[in-house]
Amino acid sequence: MYQGGRPTRFASFLNRLTVILAGAGVPPKRQVVVEVPGRRTGRRLSFPLVVADYEGERYLVAMLGNDANWVKNARAAGWRVVLRHGRREAVRLEEVVPDERPPILKRYLEFAPGARAHIPVDRRAPLTEFEPIAGDYPVFRIRSRPCDPTSRDPFAVAGPHLRLMSCRGRGTYER
Repeated sequence: MYQGGRPTRFASFLNRLTVILAGAGVPPKRQVVVEVPGRRTGRRLSFPLVVADYEGERYLVAMLGNDANWVKNARAAGWRVVLRHGRREAVRLEEVVPDERPPILKRYLEFAPGARAHIPVDRRAPLTEFEPIAGDYPVFRIRSRPCDPTSRDPFAVAGPHLRLMSCRGRGTYER
């Protein structure tokens, strides 16, 4: 459904549907929407992703590799994004070094059946099989980012296309 790293029409339709459902908080809870300002337009873009948990931490994985648009946009935004699953949570992403990625990739494949076609290792394979491909699939640790009541912009990026949200508390925003 992703030819040349771009979604087909059907995949785009499914992504839009997932953004609507996950954004509204419809289960599964692991499905989230990542909102990030576009690196060229500044408009808020939404991408459906699956959160993997491992050893008490939450992670996002780029199943399409380093060239995934959401990764490029998050990089341009200084790794500050908003996660949405019924409520908004402003977070900061930290890239995990490739040596630490294999167990997280394995855990991710347990919860993201759609990603299994993109990552060339079976989810039941031993961790040693994940080591050679770990550098090809970026993994990001999700860190809470306290919201700043003095800032009306959760992305901390100036842009005429962003709708402002107000701070409700630690890392949570509302429209």
